[in-house]
Amino acid sequence: MTQRPQRVRKQYANHDHALIVLRFEDGHEIKVYKGKGKEFDAWPQEKIKLMVVHDGQGREWDLLETRTTEQFEDASDL
Repeated sequence: MTQRPQRVRKQYANHDHALIVLRFEDGHEIKVYKGKGKEFDAWPQEKIKLMVVHDGQGREWDLLETRTTEQFEDASDL
């Protein structure tokens, strides 16, 4: 029987943009405002899109980059 991989705790800090949205493969999103950081759980090798929101209504945004879980800092490194 194969053991299911364990989720890992990671973090992201937004230093440059008014609002970044982390969009996960399962569709859920986490908003990170400028000057703030968030911790989150993700699956190993999960792809997470970093979306830049350009207006307060959330209608204009661009893909900043796509990262895998391993490219984020561990949450314990705060």
